[in-house]
Amino acid sequence: MTDHLPQLAPQLAIFAAQSAHTRGRRHPEPAAAPRSEYQRDRDRIIHSTAFRRLEYKTQVFVNHEGDLFRTRLTHSLEVAQIGRTLARMLGLDEDLTETLALAHDLGHTPFGHVGQDVLNECMKEHGGFEHNLQSLRVVDELEQKYAEFEGLNLTFEAREGILKHCSVKNAEKLGEVGRRFLEGRQPSLEAQVTNLADEIAYNNHDLDDGLRSGLITMEQLQQVDIFARHLDTVQGLYPALNDRRLIHETVRRMINTLVVDLIEQTRRNLAQHRPESLEDVRRCPPLAAFSPDILEQHRALKRFLFQNLYRHYKVARMSEKAQRLLRELFQAFSGEPRLMPPEHRARADHDMHRAVADYIAGMTDRYAIREHRRIFDIEELA
Repeated sequence: MTDHLPQLAPQLAIFAAQSAHTRGRRHPEPAAAPRSEYQRDRDRIIHSTAFRRLEYKTQVFVNHEGDLFRTRLTHSLEVAQIGRTLARMLGLDEDLTETLALAHDLGHTPFGHVGQDVLNECMKEHGGFEHNLQSLRVVDELEQKYAEFEGLNLTFEAREGILKHCSVKNAEKLGEVGRRFLEGRQPSLEAQVTNLADEIAYNNHDLDDGLRSGLITMEQLQQVDIFARHLDTVQGLYPALNDRRLIHETVRRMINTLVVDLIEQTRRNLAQHRPESLEDVRRCPPLAAFSPDILEQHRALKRFLFQNLYRHYKVARMSEKAQRLLRELFQAFSGEPRLMPPEHRARADHDMHRAVADYIAGMTDRYAIREHRRIFDIEELA
């Protein structure tokens, strides 16, 4: 396999999402010229409150554990960088791809995936909680910036692409944007490559953070083929390299291998199915994909991280603390909504439990910790 990116696509492909032919916004607005509609979507995400909060929401490590670990913000930027590369090489719309990358974690809870699990458990009798659906809720309703509508009023293609997963029960409530989950259709290729860019980013960067933290070691990782192979290459080229630079050189080669393979396999799939429009893409099976060999190597890395990093006892200890903290916050606010700030309390008049979930999901790690102290520590000022 080549170590270099395949040849650049000459122009926007016929199967790409076309900004000029968007299915529109929920609330009609004048054109954004000279920006395209997808540029406007991206800009609205970047200027949103929820996007800024990602700086203090974590991937694996809680925010106060160190300044060098990834946050949801740095992760989203890394997904956007990989996504734009993929879009450019495949002739897709880069602005829509970047929009989806920057927006995909807007609905994520504090304390990583454990926060989602806790809120889903707490909301079991009240509609559940899905972080992808929450991201859509953020851009559709929770952001409060514009005089004429709730939310950010993004295009249909952006809203559809934000929903990577959605239960059938929730899809039935979403109208047109949830229809593909009921009909077994695909989103745009921009959404498909963003989903895989997300996987590339979080696997490789969780690996990097795991090594930086000392929770996993280079020796352990040498049982993972894709890491061991690239490590051998780097050590052969640079035998005197120190550990930090050695890790970086290895990880960046791993990312390159995955990106190049994804481009080449996706091009093979496109050549086989020959979509001639975005609607053709929706009717095809998933077109953005890794080759079978690289997919297995990618999955092997995911399995390694699950067993050795995400289930590490130090991570488990912090996860247990986070679960207890979030449950107690949910119980306190749902038992007495007046404990929430006025803007959130106002929403509780309509759907109290959903308002509590919205409030907690929007918290950063450190804000959740402070809010818990304010509620439960008798010596803490309100």
